[in-house]
Amino acid sequence: MDILVDITGVTLETERLILRPWRETDLDDFFAYASVPGVGEMAGWLHHDSIETSKQILDAFISSKNMFAIVLKENGKAIGSLGLHLSWANDDPLYKNLRQKEIGYVLTKEFWGRGLMTEAVLAVIRFGFEVLKLDALTVGHFITNSRSQRVIEKCGFTLVKSTEHYAKQLDRSFKDLKYILLP
Repeated sequence: MDILVDITGVTLETERLILRPWRETDLDDFFAYASVPGVGEMAGWLHHDSIETSKQILDAFISSKNMFAIVLKENGKAIGSLGLHLSWANDDPLYKNLRQKEIGYVLTKEFWGRGLMTEAVLAVIRFGFEVLKLDALTVGHFITNSRSQRVIEKCGFTLVKSTEHYAKQLDRSFKDLKYILLP
C-alpha cells in the first residue's frame, strides 16, 4: 500500500554526502548533470535540452516533497537525485498490503563508479525503515543498466521479477528487473 512521504526538513548525512530536499538555488547543478546525454536515458527520460526544462522538473521535485538532492559534502554541489515513489509492488498480490515505497535515483556521470549512489541508497533505506516505518522498499532498473544493478545488489535487494517497461519520453520499451527489500 502506498503511503504519503514528505521529506520537508529532512536531512540525511553519510560520510561523503548530504541528502536533503531540492531548492530553487540547485537549478544550475541540476541542469549540469541532467543535460548530459546518457544520464537520464538510463532512467527512462531524455536528457534536458534547456535550463527551462530543468526548472520545470526541479519545481516538480520541490512540490512533490519526496525527492532528495544528493549533495557532495566537500563542495555543496548537487550531483544527483534520489526519490521515494509509488511502488510497482502495490499492484502485486504478494506485496500490495505492505507499507512501501520505490526508490529511484540518478547520479551525474562524473561520479559513476565511486560508491556514492550505494552510500546514498543505504542512507535512504535506513530512513525508510527506521523513520517512515516502511514494511518494504522496492527498486527497478533496465536490464542494460549494470551500474544500477550493482548498487541494488550491494544494498541487499532481492530480485522478484522481470517485466517490460515502456519509457514514454524515449518512446521505446525496455526489459527491466524489479527488486524488493524487507527489513
